[in-house]
Amino acid sequence: MSADWGSFFNSSGNRSSTDEPNVVAGDDDTEPDQGNVLSHIISQLRPGADLSRVVLPTFILEPRSMLERITNFMAHPETLLPMPTVDDPLERFVSVVKFYLSGWHIKPPGVKKPLNPILGETFTGYWDYPDGTRGYYIAEQTSHHPPKSSYFFMAPEHNIRIDGTLIPRSKFLGNSAGSMMEGIAVLRFLNRGSNKEKGERYILTQPNMYARNILIGKMKYELGDHSYVRCPENNLVADIEFKTKGYFSGSYNQIGGTIKNSETGQIYYELSGYWNKEMFITDVQTHKKEILFNASTATHTPPQVRPIAQQGERESQRLWQTTVKALMERNHEVATDEKTKIEDRQREEAAKRVNDGVEWHPKLFRRVQGGPGGADEGEEDLDWIINAQIDAHNPELATKQILSIAPILEGQTEPSQYKIPPHKAGHEAAPPDHNGAAPSAAQPTSSVGEKLEEVQRKDTRTSDVDTFVDAKP
Repeated sequence: MSADWGSFFNSSGNRSSTDEPNVVAGDDDTEPDQGNVLSHIISQLRPGADLSRVVLPTFILEPRSMLERITNFMAHPETLLPMPTVDDPLERFVSVVKFYLSGWHIKPPGVKKPLNPILGETFTGYWDYPDGTRGYYIAEQTSHHPPKSSYFFMAPEHNIRIDGTLIPRSKFLGNSAGSMMEGIAVLRFLNRGSNKEKGERYILTQPNMYARNILIGKMKYELGDHSYVRCPENNLVADIEFKTKGYFSGSYNQIGGTIKNSETGQIYYELSGYWNKEMFITDVQTHKKEILFNASTATHTPPQVRPIAQQGERESQRLWQTTVKALMERNHEVATDEKTKIEDRQREEAAKRVNDGVEWHPKLFRRVQGGPGGADEGEEDLDWIINAQIDAHNPELATKQILSIAPILEGQTEPSQYKIPPHKAGHEAAPPDHNGAAPSAAQPTSSVGEKLEEVQRKDTRTSDVDTFVDAKP
């Protein structure tokens, strides 16, 4: 059983697919002494070692995939939805910083890593909001070496869209392990900005993640180093430092930072506090200090998902169902066996593609078309972006377009789920589902037997048009 330690340190938040409770991170958030349990991996570790090759015990596994765990980023609709309604650009930027900081505080007990997504694995979900609207989430593992998890979120009626790619780079640091979190998220307000199609864009990076005392002592989870929130159009930037505890001084979970004008250097606000407790914002001119977000009293909102019986074999919850069941029962022998079966299958698929001369491509995402004049100029660090055209100013149409990308709501199915390999080498003509599988003649129906409406989606890479089945929004 190998493990990608890059996914070990991503922040957690929403309940897992098995409803295992998560807790708010506190000062006593440590693991019992695990030196004896982890001693069997010591011989594998060297400075600079590739931690994706390290064999790890299953007790540190969180019972859900990284693709599902990323939904923590959207876990607080109360900070997410109001942002585009703020008219003042500076105060709107402050609301983005508040949203950004609101998701780090929720995590499972101790130090846990999510299950490593396999190539082509997908996860979809949605949120029902109090005003009757919805937010939709789609994610796919777009690369295995290095691991890349690409995701898309949109709340059409609220003019919010998020595109992101998470790229963890793992490091062994002696008695600690770290994940250097590369990749970005692009948050857009589609009702703002000079570019009516792109909207007002905010570029977000992540702090690095650390697991302390992995060999000796009590394991501890920390966020560390600098992350940034930038709005190029309004010349605003937040430099946020997640402070790690010093050997003799300091405390866990502290943050600091500033919000300033990136052109003039003028500082408007200072940030302070703890990412798992109260976080404060201070106006540098008036010296007025206010609570920006109180993580100790906040309640997160997990996404809703389709029943596992309706999911395809490569969707996260169905894919890892037997592994998760064993983890919940604390049957680590069975969990190891079930996890190994999935990982072995992935290796067999990779070998078959090599033997057949087949090049793999994601099903739901395309490569970013960056560079001057490119369709995705300024978003090159995303690597991959959702492979669909979505109307930025027609929420009803946007909803139909989103639901045509992949099954999200109950009643939506896609019989030809993500077979490997999906593409011939050299970008030969692909069948209608862009999957290497013949289109199904079956017409899926909703949960109440109602025939679902067909919706077309244009592949922006090939200009081919696919016909999908839409569930009722």
